[in-house]
Amino acid sequence: MGITYNIYCDESCHLQNDHQKSMVLGAIWCPLEKTREIAIRLREIKIRHELSPKFEVKWSKVSPAKFLFYKDLVDYFFDDDDLHFHALIIPDKSKLCHQDFTQDHDAWYYKMYFDLLKVLLIPNNEFRIYLDIKDSKSFTKIKKLYSVLYNDVYDFEHEIVKRIQTTHSHEVEHLQLADLLIGAVSYVNRGLSTSSAKLDLIERIQDRSHYGLKKTTLLREEKVNLLRWEAS
Repeated sequence: MGITYNIYCDESCHLQNDHQKSMVLGAIWCPLEKTREIAIRLREIKIRHELSPKFEVKWSKVSPAKFLFYKDLVDYFFDDDDLHFHALIIPDKSKLCHQDFTQDHDAWYYKMYFDLLKVLLIPNNEFRIYLDIKDSKSFTKIKKLYSVLYNDVYDFEHEIVKRIQTTHSHEVEHLQLADLLIGAVSYVNRGLSTSSAKLDLIERIQDRSHYGLKKTTLLREEKVNLLRWEAS
């Protein structure tokens, strides 16, 4: 009997014409049996910092006033052996030439999502994948991801990927943590420096992970695993 894992996915700067140079797809993953415990611990950190347990953690909310709170979240992630983070970095979207590969940006986007997830899908284990609801296209995204994953990993009987569904990030602590880490990776790779609190938090992540957040990590790195994808 294998292990069932939950995978929580989010993205940053994924649109084709958003005037952002780089793009990041990322995922937090953990054993299903640990998800409730992790959610409770994350809410406890919010309460300890005198925030509502329903406060939504987001990279965009990182500020000097809440720095210690976000630092505690980062430290909790690194201290909990059941939590893992994987991200796919596309450093320069301007180099994409979709016409050379007979595809549009949406088709390429799903290929990248498959590249993000395929390294996490281990035979004999089961996976439930959750994506943050972004817009009215979420249902279409789910159908497309179902098709790509089931066909490309030969999971025609749905024995590996048991579920793919969208959910609201404000209701799921794990998605909020994914947003925070993806935001940090995106900030570094866009070369931004507008917030001292965000730079300090990034430095904390770099110190704890021992990675600069711009390069591909070792393939078997399990805590913070990064893949830098370059357009050919």
